[in-house]
Amino acid sequence: MANINIRRDEKDPFYRYKMERLQSKIEGKGNGIKTVIVNLSSVAQSLSRPPSYVIKYFGFELGAQTNTNPADDRWIINGAHEASKLQDYLDGFINKFVLCRHCKNPETEVNIKDGRISLDCKACGRHTDVDLRLKLSSFILKNQPKKGKKDKAEKKARRVKAKENGDAEANGNGHASPDSSNSDNANADADGEDLALEAGSDDELTRRINAEAKDLNGTDDKDDKWTVDVSEEAVKARAQELPDDFKKVTLDDDEDGEGEGEGNGSSSYDQLGSWIISTAETKGGVKNVDDVEIYLKAKELGIETKHKTLNVLAQTVFDDDIAAQIPTRASMLKKLITSEKHEKAFLGGTERFVGKEHPKLVPQVPKILLAYYQNDLISEDVLKNWGSKKSHKYVDLATSKKVRKAAEPFLEWLNNAESDEESEEE
Repeated sequence: MANINIRRDEKDPFYRYKMERLQSKIEGKGNGIKTVIVNLSSVAQSLSRPPSYVIKYFGFELGAQTNTNPADDRWIINGAHEASKLQDYLDGFINKFVLCRHCKNPETEVNIKDGRISLDCKACGRHTDVDLRLKLSSFILKNQPKKGKKDKAEKKARRVKAKENGDAEANGNGHASPDSSNSDNANADADGEDLALEAGSDDELTRRINAEAKDLNGTDDKDDKWTVDVSEEAVKARAQELPDDFKKVTLDDDEDGEGEGEGNGSSSYDQLGSWIISTAETKGGVKNVDDVEIYLKAKELGIETKHKTLNVLAQTVFDDDIAAQIPTRASMLKKLITSEKHEKAFLGGTERFVGKEHPKLVPQVPKILLAYYQNDLISEDVLKNWGSKKSHKYVDLATSKKVRKAAEPFLEWLNNAESDEESEEE
């Protein structure tokens, strides 16, 4: 059965939160007609909510009777209701009782205390209240799940089972054939981090990266299909053929000693930047350079975990349509941005890309930063700290001031949004 995004307004194919599409069956006739939701338990499990909450929500919205505790897992709504209509109502349930109000992430838990219902978000750490005026809120307060040793044991059992299933899937993907040798196992260990990310998830980007990386690792040197020469001479030759705007990818931050070779233009970062630019020219635009290709190239150069890699990517993976391209690159970028240092380097690269290489994009800075924020690429604290003072780390002070001046509407919105949220909590 095909899965769909929990947030159906989220079109990213790499969106990791999935659920089954609702399946319904209409039974009976006349006054006895009823609708059975065949896979409600599975859908509710994907949402981390009891099926009784979902079926009761449908009942309230449709003005129909429902069963909230069936012994045979047959979840029934009186009347005839199409699956597509129920799916639309499910979107309302997800928006009101699943998604975090702050980051719109569905990774939340229901917390009931002192007659209030809140959503505890495991992604951003915020606690947001559910509207108690909603009919389902009263049902939830009256039907709180019992917590005890049995529940904890069941949760632990589910976690163990999920881990075993994930390990089985990872091991299955990690062997090329039934008679795999010890060298295959060594390769599987080397890719352990990627496999851990993949296990039990629907992260299509991770699967594609692992599959293509495996193909590359399993290819003999004589059969190597890479067609881009990354030698020092080749990189320099390509750089001379590029437009002036692209000849310099700045890497001013050398505080952790990663900058070896940068002065002569032969560092791994220069090679990555030149490769992206030349590949974009070959394919008719940077938008045609695939995320997986970029990630694998960074990995081949051994810089996929380095913060300076984000500085290079901010200057090379976008064009004039950057604001629209950010959501499509978000999955790959989130895989690479793993700390505040990475976030700051990414902002620095963006500052140069907009302020120096594409100054006509300066008015779009608020839109660009909003896209970074909404796609969880840059945190609120890092954005506020960046906007509080100009810096000559990546560009000259005049350009830095100009970019931050353009960012003021977004920064003001960010501060007001936090103030409004705090006042609501009070």
